[in-house]
Amino acid sequence: MRTDGPSAPVSREPDLRHHGDAEVRDGTLADLAVNVRAGTPPRWLRDRLSAALDGLAAYPDGTAARAAVAARHGRPPGEVLLTSGAAEAFVLLARTLRPRRAVVVHPQFTEPEAALRDAGHRVERLLLRAADGFRLDPGRVPADADLVVLGNPTNPTSVLHPAAALATLARPGRVLVVDEAFADTVPGEAGSLAARSELPGLVVLRSLTKTWGLAGLRIGYLLAAAPLVDRLARSQPLWPVSSPALVAAEACCSPGALAEAEEAAREGARHRAHLLAGLAAVPGVRVHGEPAASFVLLELPGAAAVRERLRGAGFAVRRGDTFPGLGRDWLRVAVRDPATSDAFLAALATAVRG
Repeated sequence: MRTDGPSAPVSREPDLRHHGDAEVRDGTLADLAVNVRAGTPPRWLRDRLSAALDGLAAYPDGTAARAAVAARHGRPPGEVLLTSGAAEAFVLLARTLRPRRAVVVHPQFTEPEAALRDAGHRVERLLLRAADGFRLDPGRVPADADLVVLGNPTNPTSVLHPAAALATLARPGRVLVVDEAFADTVPGEAGSLAARSELPGLVVLRSLTKTWGLAGLRIGYLLAAAPLVDRLARSQPLWPVSSPALVAAEACCSPGALAEAEEAAREGARHRAHLLAGLAAVPGVRVHGEPAASFVLLELPGAAAVRERLRGAGFAVRRGDTFPGLGRDWLRVAVRDPATSDAFLAALATAVRG
């Protein structure tokens, strides 16, 4: 069911299983559809991964990687669960929890809802409004919801909700799942709740895909209270994370890697400002709210046709109609370097004119 509070059905159902990689599978287009930092993984990380191949005969041991993630967020290792990408965490939560009232805040990444539905749960959608800049009013979340899922910063809106506002949603008897897959694309990781172990029922999900370019390696992690981590771990198969992925998790939590990620986030913010300035000059294109992540969400009439014209001009962008709460007049565009953005902006101006 699609709703604008948790009732009031609307007709057409979006395709929750559509993801940005489908836009670029032929490999011939400039990729503005997938939000992975260009030029990654960096050479030093590739070297670490290559060296890890010498140990493939041994079964994976996640002790060091788990400790590194825990230290990175100031939490004990018992509050860390390493996963085969953040997407696995959504599946583990859906198969382990037994919510009476599950509410997913949209528009957002669609895998959490898809995983819940696949596990047989009824899901209510809380649709944020473009007129509000897609910002969440915590008062709109039903008080009796015992599972609440949202992203921060949110894919695809690029909105960063204030940490203090999200913290008010945590309470005993509720699991609050915050998808922070793009948190490290925000300078200083502003808005993150990853270190807030005192908040009851809080679950934070992280991914190494976006900043480090490791989508094919499948590595992410979950932060939560130790008893819940133990329950979720029992739903995992033996050795769920490969040895190279464990090496990546440990390496990307090192001080040098964190400094590199912070600089990448600051550079990304500058590149986003350049893109936004260019978009403001394209007639008919509107950006809602204040984008904070490595992508922006555009509203424009006839976006579906514009997207096809952009493909003809050599650019892949992400369609918006597969996200609940959006429709055919929305596109998501990844932030790239100024030269790539300028070429895209020129193509977009032409595509908008038809």
